[in-house]
Amino acid sequence: MTRIDLNSDLGENVPDRVVGDDEAMLRIVTSANVSAGFHAGSPEGIAATLRAAVERGVAIGAHPGYRDYENFGRVDVEIDPVTLQAHVEYQLGALQALAASAGGRAAYVKPHGALYNTIARDEAKAKVVVAAIRAVDPSLVLLGLAGGVVLDVAERAGLATAAEAFADRAYTPEGLLVSRTLEGAVLHDPELVSARMVRLAQEGVIEAIDGSDVAVRAESICVHGDSAGAIAMAEATRAALEAAGVTIAPFVRTRR
Repeated sequence: MTRIDLNSDLGENVPDRVVGDDEAMLRIVTSANVSAGFHAGSPEGIAATLRAAVERGVAIGAHPGYRDYENFGRVDVEIDPVTLQAHVEYQLGALQALAASAGGRAAYVKPHGALYNTIARDEAKAKVVVAAIRAVDPSLVLLGLAGGVVLDVAERAGLATAAEAFADRAYTPEGLLVSRTLEGAVLHDPELVSARMVRLAQEGVIEAIDGSDVAVRAESICVHGDSAGAIAMAEATRAALEAAGVTIAPFVRTRR
């Protein structure tokens, strides 16, 4: 692998819940998954992040999640298909409008948190999210977990897709993300994280939490903006990949 994207979940700050440093992260990553408002962020804060992304030429993706601000969208929600589709469509429309107002465009969709993990394995809910994307803008690329069910569902529905790996998350032997409720699910060591991502780029594998190797093919790597030490991990990952001869570049076009 000679080219890969770096992305981060941004636009999630509000004055009484600041979870990340968007300005610093936008100097490192090439794609920004910007909150669509249901799990975190505010319209004015999201708009500011979008303007900063446009100024830096960072690709913009919509980051819709469950309507669960209290739990930051990281708890699975029982929701009927009609409501889920409407919620995703609503968030995509809002993010598209704010991105256009900032002089940019939303080029892809990366669902957030519990919704992201659910559609990686639940085909029925994956179909609902894919239907929402197609209804709003079928030119949007779906960014999802490498090996996840949602990528197959999206491709069958005619959407372009991109596979994602996570720098700061532990993997199960099956290639899924270890639940945040379990010890060791979130990684914080910049040296360890960057070495794992160089191995991903060079060998196509990530070491699972049990020590086994999981085959992972990904076009983009995520460093969560709200993780402890996020900036240090993102900087170390980018530096290590570039030192290994990997070009860091968006997986979608950044302009209209």
